[in-house]
Amino acid sequence: MSGEAPPHSDAAQDAVLALSLLLTAPHLFGGISLKGAGPVRDALVADLRAALDDQFPVRRLPAHIDDERLLGGVDLAASLARGEPVRAKGLLDEVGGGLLIVPLAERLGEAIAGRLAQSLDGGGPSFGLIMLDDGMVEDDEAPPASLIERVAFRCDLTRAAMPGAKPVAAAQGLSRVAPLDEEALHALAATALALGIGSVRALNFAGHAARAHAALEGRRAVQASDIAAAARLVLAPRATRMPEMAEDDRVDTPPPPENGDAGEREDAADPGDGALHEVVLEAALAALPPDLLARLADGQTRRGSTGGGGGKRMQSGQRGKPLGARPGMPRGGARLALVDTLRAAVPWQAVRRGEGGANDDTLIFRKTDLRVRRYEERGARVTIFCVDASGSAAAARLAEAKGAVELMLAQAYVTRSEVALVAFRGDGAELLLPPTRSLTRARRTLAALPGGGGTPIAHGLKAGRELAEAVAARGKTPHLVILTDGRANVGADGKGGRAQAREDALAAARAIAMRGFDALVVDISARTAPEASDLARAMHARFLALPMADASRLHAAVSAAQPGARAA
Repeated sequence: MSGEAPPHSDAAQDAVLALSLLLTAPHLFGGISLKGAGPVRDALVADLRAALDDQFPVRRLPAHIDDERLLGGVDLAASLARGEPVRAKGLLDEVGGGLLIVPLAERLGEAIAGRLAQSLDGGGPSFGLIMLDDGMVEDDEAPPASLIERVAFRCDLTRAAMPGAKPVAAAQGLSRVAPLDEEALHALAATALALGIGSVRALNFAGHAARAHAALEGRRAVQASDIAAAARLVLAPRATRMPEMAEDDRVDTPPPPENGDAGEREDAADPGDGALHEVVLEAALAALPPDLLARLADGQTRRGSTGGGGGKRMQSGQRGKPLGARPGMPRGGARLALVDTLRAAVPWQAVRRGEGGANDDTLIFRKTDLRVRRYEERGARVTIFCVDASGSAAAARLAEAKGAVELMLAQAYVTRSEVALVAFRGDGAELLLPPTRSLTRARRTLAALPGGGGTPIAHGLKAGRELAEAVAARGKTPHLVILTDGRANVGADGKGGRAQAREDALAAARAIAMRGFDALVVDISARTAPEASDLARAMHARFLALPMADASRLHAAVSAAQPGARAA
């Protein structure tokens, strides 16, 4: 059996166990993401409802819920009837302490996801999420990253068989289980590090899961099996890399002391003291999907939609392309569609006057008559140039970038696009041009650009990523364009050294890939070298070699590489 691959844990049984742990304390675990529509998931959700037995409230999130229904607010109809403000409870108030089921979680809007994330962080009623993810990997659909990060468990039931067990709640609470000792915490931390997990929240979830597993088994102290289960359920689905097995990556074990009693030598040789993290890591590895390595190599990470060439299309109640009216209350920025409201109310006037005894001059409105305007607003695209301004060729590179920026700005008013410029040199990066459509401002800012010094690619990529995050937070679509030869010689700590600088640059590139930002790496060195293409591969970006690029060629290449670009 030693030559066979380790068996993978059954997805349905793991989902049953994860739901059982979630029932122990929904507010501690945040919730669970169940991917894969089908009878298996339907059965698990039904079994979960049965296991609750009215212990916790369970609610379902409507597809197009507004802020007032979600968070609560003034009930306009009741207030008009009573003549005084009447506050209505929100959905989150109703589900406090229980579970909120989110169907089609991959289509959840950013605004609603932000409200839920705020409540999960302690800014509102405590509850757990049951996210039902129907997204397809090939369609690049996934629930919002802000919520995926805040739920402890992720289960893929796409190919799962019907489970033989049902979720059950623990007979004892977490308060009766002792906290994790230092060895257990070290084992979980070492496993997270080996799997490329940098989130402290994930470690916190894993610790709670280990204690909840012990409570489920009726124990008051955590054992190795509890920690292994926590690693399998919490850490394994978050893996971003395969563990490094090279000898130089392992921590050298110090030799036993030459002089010491037998008890000390026996303690040093005890495998239980140093092998717990290996047991936990093996448990996590057994739960990894068999195609994880191929998916990571090919960049097939589920990253959410980045929109087309003109930016994301967003539903708006205030501006944009008119889409007609819809039934609803004029709140949350939505404006009343008076003509459509009258059209809905007029045909019923004869019936309503007969019911209420009103005179013929009175218009009687109902809540169902109200109509609000709908618009479709296309968010702007922001092209962020990150330019390597180091070395002897800095002046030429910056001149190319300057010309490309001006050409992009010339089309800004047509395409609703904006342009920003980040330059990195010496031991840091600088935002030279914030996102703008003003050609006059751009020319004034670009008139004198600094150049020369070292090549801190890690700093440049970090600055570009942070700017892209700020752009995305404002509802716009960022597009990164990296102009560099890829030959980093300044690390993230500002110190020289090509080896460390290269590793830091690749780590910064992987951080961009994890956020799912669209990116293009342009190699502008005189002779194409593998460093720039390696950077593009780590970033999951497109790669383009333009050793003799001028402003026009660079502008044409960037425009053609953007998603949704069409030939002229």
